[in-house]
Amino acid sequence: MGQNLVSSCPCLRFLVFPLPGKNSLNASHVTAISWVKYYFDEIHDSVIQSHFNKSLVRLECPSSTDSVEKEGLGKPMRKIKPSDVMEVGARIHIPVSVAETAISKRFDTIPSGTLCPNADEIEYLQRLVKYKDSALLVLNKPPKVPVKGNMPIHNSMDALAAAALSYGYDEGPKLVHRLDRESSGLLLMGRTKESIAHLQSLFSYINRAQSKCQAWNDACKATYQRYWALVIGSPKDKEGLISARLSKVLLDDGKTERVVLAQHSRLEPSQEAVTEYRVLGPTINGCSWIELCPLTSRKHQLRVHCAEALGTPIVGDYKYGWFVHRRWKQMPRVDIEPSSGKPYKLRWPEGVDIQKGSVLAKVPLLHLHCRELVLPNIAKFIDVLDGKSENVHPALSTRPDLLRFVASMPSHMKISWNLMSSFLV
Repeated sequence: MGQNLVSSCPCLRFLVFPLPGKNSLNASHVTAISWVKYYFDEIHDSVIQSHFNKSLVRLECPSSTDSVEKEGLGKPMRKIKPSDVMEVGARIHIPVSVAETAISKRFDTIPSGTLCPNADEIEYLQRLVKYKDSALLVLNKPPKVPVKGNMPIHNSMDALAAAALSYGYDEGPKLVHRLDRESSGLLLMGRTKESIAHLQSLFSYINRAQSKCQAWNDACKATYQRYWALVIGSPKDKEGLISARLSKVLLDDGKTERVVLAQHSRLEPSQEAVTEYRVLGPTINGCSWIELCPLTSRKHQLRVHCAEALGTPIVGDYKYGWFVHRRWKQMPRVDIEPSSGKPYKLRWPEGVDIQKGSVLAKVPLLHLHCRELVLPNIAKFIDVLDGKSENVHPALSTRPDLLRFVASMPSHMKISWNLMSSFLV
């Protein structure tokens, strides 16, 4: 086998020892893959085999010299075949993606076969934290970051949070509710099993509470989420309540899932979905800013309610508003200023690149942002809710019953807001 210098893949170095239970006669007949599988037994065999196949598991050559290291090339390495016999005292280099998994069970939530969060990802995620206490975390999620990961994704919010936001706890925080990949704003995560259960129950239908603690019930009734969205067109009524059940259907390809308004004649199961809305200002450039307050938490609820119930899809929502987007971009518009009665002219702030996903970009990004969140201070009530105490602990009695958070909009929405903000209320 030829020699190769160490690859750029980050690795940890291990000194090979005989496997426990092996006598001196059999110790010299341990293969490389057997040794790795023994010391990393929590890693799936297919993942380890894949690393061998990709030549990511390597061995330091015993003939390495200091001159090679001084030249900055690192120690000479050679790849190892799974069937190679390991020698006691050899130094083996194993990728971080395998090695770090054995360090802490927190990393089990990160999909197998992907890299653990690097230092930049961890630092970036910690900067997103707006609030932290013993029961929960609140983050301001940026757009285009997935919340829930699957096999090809290692940089989802839940995976990164599990690795980077434990803050001394045995496990990282867990999601309480979700935001779509392309949307942004306040994301709530629970830090303990008890707080996660209570918060998930709260967000299944906001304002409903069943507890012997009246202060908790009152706080639950005051809970709300407020989203700001830019929609194409304007709802007929300036404010109202949308109560339209949602169901999921498969498209013709048999793979793509889509959420639609439930039809009474259909047999598909459906879920209750309720949203309050309020128009924030006049129609400008064919669009309107609206405020949305979901009272239930359903997949794509706000996007479907805007597109199908109100007939005003959210700007940048090509899944539920593709045909409206095509007509909107092709249609000439003249909007009238309410105060003067003259045609409205968009005011372009100096030095702003309107093409960065704003309303005037050729392909705008999704304009949906969870701006405000009010919820009970669960850290104050947790012992009462779990039956550990009949009253709030005296040390916590002075803390507020409610927590309120406001998150700034992402850059593309700020640009759109500045372009259209003259007559917003």
